[in-house]
Amino acid sequence: MFGGREDDARALAYRLGAEHVELDAIFHRPGWTPLPLAEFRARLTQRLGATRWITDGNYDSSVQDIVLARADTVVWLDLPRPAVMRAVIGRTLRRVIRRQELWNGNRERWSNLCDPRPKQNIILWSFTRHAKYRATYERKSADPAFAHIHWHRLRSRREVDRFLATVTQAPGTTTWGRPYHELRRCTSPPPAGTDAAYVCQSRG
Repeated sequence: MFGGREDDARALAYRLGAEHVELDAIFHRPGWTPLPLAEFRARLTQRLGATRWITDGNYDSSVQDIVLARADTVVWLDLPRPAVMRAVIGRTLRRVIRRQELWNGNRERWSNLCDPRPKQNIILWSFTRHAKYRATYERKSADPAFAHIHWHRLRSRREVDRFLATVTQAPGTTTWGRPYHELRRCTSPPPAGTDAAYVCQSRG
């Protein structure tokens, strides 16, 4: 997972006055217990009933069909694997050292970093999945079934920051004109809006 993806989605949601729907927060129950697929799909469908929303994450085989059917825009973070890995390793180590709570009381564990199974080790997962996700989004962006979607493929942090800087602020929000590095620190809940966007990436 590219470090900063959630921050990018959160920043974009705040700027657009949209609800930020974080897939990991829905899927991971306390104790890292996964939500059953049927319930995951039902909860996500309910959350995407908002008039304006942004979600981040892949989950391509479980819920991406729900997301893409409702999205009008995909922002694809297709950063090089070395950049992804630097960010993932740095972010994961910070989370472990600081005992940072993620979703529903869950925290990254030192033991996971030594686990040889990619599904248990986010660093290995990121490394092994990067090419797969790139191929998946290349295929879907060219698929006529998703011709209703505006695709934005961003290949560097500079392109990501430039894209965020061009996003129009939603009227009535309190961060009009703030540069991205300030916007990332905003914590107030976003107001309601009127359309949808989906933030995804070629994660590792």
